[in-house]
Amino acid sequence: MVVTQENVAVDASRRRTPQEIADTLRERIRVGDLKAGDRLPTQAELAEEFGVERGAVRQALRSLQEDGLLSSVSRGSPPRIAEPAPSHDGPQPTMVGLAPRLTEAFSAPHVRIDAACLTAQSLIPALGEPLRLIHEGRIRPERIDVRILLPSRDINLAFPVPVEGRGDDDPVHHRWLAMRNAQGQVLQYNLQALRSTHDIDVHVTFRALPFTPPAKLYLLNGREALFAYYMITRREEATESGTLDMYDTVGSESLLFSFEKRAGQRDAAFVEQSQKWFDALWETITTDLTLSM
Repeated sequence: MVVTQENVAVDASRRRTPQEIADTLRERIRVGDLKAGDRLPTQAELAEEFGVERGAVRQALRSLQEDGLLSSVSRGSPPRIAEPAPSHDGPQPTMVGLAPRLTEAFSAPHVRIDAACLTAQSLIPALGEPLRLIHEGRIRPERIDVRILLPSRDINLAFPVPVEGRGDDDPVHHRWLAMRNAQGQVLQYNLQALRSTHDIDVHVTFRALPFTPPAKLYLLNGREALFAYYMITRREEATESGTLDMYDTVGSESLLFSFEKRAGQRDAAFVEQSQKWFDALWETITTDLTLSM
């Protein structure tokens, strides 16, 4: 099937931006007006429909191609809507599933990683493989933007917490805060070092959440969302001052569920809504975070 102008209509009263054109076409794919295997109209037809120059159409199509939504992209004929990509294997523990997905994300020219989590404990080892490949010259991103949401030091965390309840000087909270800061600083250092070693434009930013996240979320290049619940367990930990009896998480063992934009309407909607949720938190109720005690 070839979808032409007669199939759909847009408001012709104003010129559309490339982003708006891409979003309109994405919506047609999402609701099934454009199905896998359908050919898009020609660039000339799309330019006429949206009231724009062909350059704006080409930018919009490039965006769809980067999202894996188009196939048979060539100069000879209009591209087709791509078949949904097969999903990754079933959910895996975070310690197993996160690294290969981060490595795939770092193969893009512009790497964008957003994370909402309790600490950076799972991110640090998962970043080891893409950093190794960069140092070996096997991948070479031009820019890396990492945004991380972590709980504020000033809130009463839902977990980890002492089994017997909080006191004025909560050693469990101090332990978590030290881990949050140390792991965040290591992650920031490892990524920002790429500026001097490989001349990569790197930006790492943290903001503080006013609540305890019940799950961890990783958004990779706007194309994939990885989601895992924090599972709470009671455990003891020996310290120099005694034993901490607490309710804590097993974050690295939590099952990581993957949702990909190109894997179908349900996954695409989850990725888009997760990104909107993250952006809304980043821009509204979160605050600047300094990684210090």
